[in-house]
Amino acid sequence: MIELPTDLPADLAPLSWLLGVWEGTGVIDYTAGEHHFTGEFAHRVSFSRDSGPVLSYSASAWLIDGEERTPLVSEVGFWRLVRPATAAEPGPGLLPGIGVAPVRTADDVEALRTAEGGFEIEASIVHADGVSELYLGQIRGPRIDLATDAVVRSASAKPYAAATRMYGLVEGHLLWAWDIAALGADLGSHASARLAKAE
Repeated sequence: MIELPTDLPADLAPLSWLLGVWEGTGVIDYTAGEHHFTGEFAHRVSFSRDSGPVLSYSASAWLIDGEERTPLVSEVGFWRLVRPATAAEPGPGLLPGIGVAPVRTADDVEALRTAEGGFEIEASIVHADGVSELYLGQIRGPRIDLATDAVVRSASAKPYAAATRMYGLVEGHLLWAWDIAALGADLGSHASARLAKAE
């Protein structure tokens, strides 16, 4: 059973089912050129609220080979509903807001609902290997579909051009799939996992 907090800002209500730490395993299955990548991995994902109308995100994965665990990816980011910024909100950088921000209500959030019945969201995710992604997508109930709007790579990062991610809450488990276009290959299935809420 998933327990949702009652003290969240209204903007986080549609994302509230993600809150917590999720752990489990998944599989890798991706072909790039002559190489086919396969394997099982352990995955730990955390969604938390630090402050304001955003969720903080972090995730790490390790390739499982018998008793050995080899680090695969570590990433951090922020997820939020898409809505116009107001002058009263802080930023960019350390700039304080101008004036007093009104308290947003459930009605304010409901006004953001799309014709499809969901909400537009954005997720900024930075990988430890030098890749940064900006995802845009939709959340409809306990399902999220995201696609990269921008990918930035450092000079030392491997080729990585685009991605999509899907998250869903199914029978109390967080299921996700991640498709990528990397190492010169077209966008294709890459990894998926089933995660349970950690105690």
